[in-house]
Amino acid sequence: MPSSPSLTMRGSRLALLVVALCWLAVLFDGLDMFIYGSVLPHMLAERALGITPDQAGDLGSYATFGMLVGALTAGTVADRIGRKKLMVGCVALFSLASGLCATANGIAVFGLGRTLAGVGLGGLLPTAISMVSDYAPRGRGALTIGLLMTAHHAGGILSAYVALWVVEPLGWRAAFWVCVAPLLFVPVLAKSLPESLGFLLAKGRTEEAHALASRYAVELPPAKAGDGAPAPSRWDSLAHLFRGGEWIQTLLYWVASFGGLLLVYGVATWLPTLMRGQGYELGSALTFVVLFNFGGIVGMLVAGRASDWFGAPRISAIWFALTAVGVFLLSIRMPLALTFTVVFLTGVFLNSAQTMIYATVSIRSAPQSRATAVGWTSGMGRFGAVFGPWLGGQLLAANKGDWGFTAFALAGLSSMVFIGLAAIRGARRPAGDSTGRALIGAH
Repeated sequence: MPSSPSLTMRGSRLALLVVALCWLAVLFDGLDMFIYGSVLPHMLAERALGITPDQAGDLGSYATFGMLVGALTAGTVADRIGRKKLMVGCVALFSLASGLCATANGIAVFGLGRTLAGVGLGGLLPTAISMVSDYAPRGRGALTIGLLMTAHHAGGILSAYVALWVVEPLGWRAAFWVCVAPLLFVPVLAKSLPESLGFLLAKGRTEEAHALASRYAVELPPAKAGDGAPAPSRWDSLAHLFRGGEWIQTLLYWVASFGGLLLVYGVATWLPTLMRGQGYELGSALTFVVLFNFGGIVGMLVAGRASDWFGAPRISAIWFALTAVGVFLLSIRMPLALTFTVVFLTGVFLNSAQTMIYATVSIRSAPQSRATAVGWTSGMGRFGAVFGPWLGGQLLAANKGDWGFTAFALAGLSSMVFIGLAAIRGARRPAGDSTGRALIGAH
């Protein structure tokens, strides 16, 4: 029976509400994530908290280690208690942790604040991706996730302007006080964000699902085999990722995510500092952050649409190859206008290449295990996110900062290889393999 126009319109409004609220949450996530890299040149210049380059790399890794913990645990927790509760908790956690950084009187306390912030940041992103996937229009899953991820890079742009406008007159602590502001968004998120209908049905909470559908005048998702059955344990959801031939595909995505996040967070943490090391002024170095993240916004929209047509693994592999070229070129001193262009294009390809890995995993997963699948893919990649900032700090401390971009370019090439193997393997699956069709054709 076709949907009535009124139901379709109200359903679209509900999807818009969910995407808008998740977009704002991820915007604050991006601000908190990128703020450290944006204020780092200032902190190093004035030796804030007695920080040295190698300690700065360690501190950058603390946040990404927290994100590792958050991603590995939050996805499974979200599949148990719901996306909404976890998102609210994550925003509150990283906001309060930024306050701890702002009041820190030593590196240990500052590092604790960044680690706790990382737990919230790592938990929010896969949960928000799972939430918008639940409400995405049919055939627009990758594009919707790409749209959501533009918020992460909008937060990166915002972090550069916070560093330009706040740090110089008020000091680096003021930047972290700005990152406490998302705490005001928590009550809005708790009141207005609906729970996932697919999650409620998968957990057998049909009365809640019907009440929510009635409240917003939307139709319930079609019933699937297993809906209303006892919820799988956290280990059952994880084991599902390794059943049959799935273990090969799962490992390919995990390794590709490792290299991708090493590249993303290595560049995000050290881009301003490495560019200053090449002789650019602080203002220009922060402009690179703006261009890099603006490129990320453009790239998310382009890659999301392209992935819906041609397949996220294929687009991701091509994007990683182009990223490696762009990152390597940044190790070469070029005219300023050309450098601006290369930074922008690198942002276009780098950020969306990694996100399309998440898009593939999210769209091909069943609702009851989607957050677990995305969370563990993100979590395994977080080992690379921990390693990237540390690697940049070690190279800089050894006066080999010019090797930083080369090392990050090699990480991009490795991700290209592994995500390419995943795409080839998916394309060679038998025609009757529904999993293969979902993996490649649904994007």
